[in-house]
Amino acid sequence: MTTVESYNKAFEADAMHDGVVNGTSAVEVDANGNPKNNGVIADPAGPTGPEAPIAEDLAVGEGLRTIEASKVRWYSYLQTWDFWIIVLVGQVLSLCITATNTFTSFLTTNGTNIPAFQTLFNYILLSLIYVPITFYYKGWRYVVKTILIRDGWKYFILSFLDVEGNYFTVLAYDYTNILSAQLLNFWSIVCVVIISFVLLRVRYRPFQILGILIACGGMGILLASDHIQGTNGGPGVDKLKGDLFGLLGASLYGMSNVFEEWFVSKKPAYEVLACLGFFGACINGVQAAIFDRHSIQTANWSGPVIGYLLGYTFSLTIFYTLAPLILRMGSAAFFDISLLTANFWGVIIGIHVFGYTIYFLYPIAFVLILLGLIVYFLSGSMLGDAKKPWLGANQEDGVAGFGTAKLKALNAAKKAHAIEQEAAEARAAEVQQD
Repeated sequence: MTTVESYNKAFEADAMHDGVVNGTSAVEVDANGNPKNNGVIADPAGPTGPEAPIAEDLAVGEGLRTIEASKVRWYSYLQTWDFWIIVLVGQVLSLCITATNTFTSFLTTNGTNIPAFQTLFNYILLSLIYVPITFYYKGWRYVVKTILIRDGWKYFILSFLDVEGNYFTVLAYDYTNILSAQLLNFWSIVCVVIISFVLLRVRYRPFQILGILIACGGMGILLASDHIQGTNGGPGVDKLKGDLFGLLGASLYGMSNVFEEWFVSKKPAYEVLACLGFFGACINGVQAAIFDRHSIQTANWSGPVIGYLLGYTFSLTIFYTLAPLILRMGSAAFFDISLLTANFWGVIIGIHVFGYTIYFLYPIAFVLILLGLIVYFLSGSMLGDAKKPWLGANQEDGVAGFGTAKLKALNAAKKAHAIEQEAAEARAAEVQQD
């Protein structure tokens, strides 16, 4: 079978999905995320025929080989839009985390300390947005049989890890000082690397390890500057208890990030967010009813408090909505090290809101963290971390969603197919003229 014929079978089987990657033309999908015909005469077997998945895998394989065979230098990935997109998204996520911390500080200042209850509204909002979308795209039969009955326990575990990771990380700040709590956050990066290496068969290259170490070094400078200025929060109420809470929260947070990366590379992002919102609301609601009941009753429910709570909820919802993109285009490890810059953005906001003064080590630390993000992708492939080893050589077990290596490969295959078709038509025209 020639390359053109193999591409024809792939595209006739509706293997393409929507999106524009690295300047290639987009492939259309319908409202359900299923590939359209794209104007090509369909295979008689139809998109549900036995050759459809084989043809799609063939197209993906050809596209991956086309991308990976392109001439690259050690800095080539840094010249792609993909790199700058994930760096930008990572900083937006850091700003969202900074915003949630700022609104939490406002709530505490106004006599409202409800760590579990205030996060409940984020999960409710995620449910209100993405559950209807999932029903619309997938239908109630898929939701009941596949999501709830078959995969429900997996989504429950993901939601449980996420809820408890957030809860214990916030709780740690009530018992230990900020310096110790932030140092323990490094453990989430360690957990991500270990879990990804053992369970997902991710093999980190030397530059990736070096990038992580450089970024962590930048975070260490931030913490050192806080300690020098005496802004680490003092000795803490019960430092041992707080450190244990922080260690548990960081471990759960790291596990949830890896699990979510696994999910969004296999499932539509809206489905993952819908389940995370639904199960998270149930888990967090029960937890808030048990642990925050007294705080809810004694809270100062004034107008400003409601506004801070809304700001916290919207910031966190934006964070959860964008997270699947960086987990697809990058990885859980890159996701975690991107969030290290949140402390720097927190200081910038603190200067204008709380009257903080910036210390000379902060810009140095910020540059180091960004340098770590750049080094992380040196001497890598043109796909970066988008190609996931647990999805198979041709990413056959993954979804062709926005940001995935599968979609990039399909778009590359379509572009190569169009070029070959044009060349074939040009040769045919020359033959006719002769």
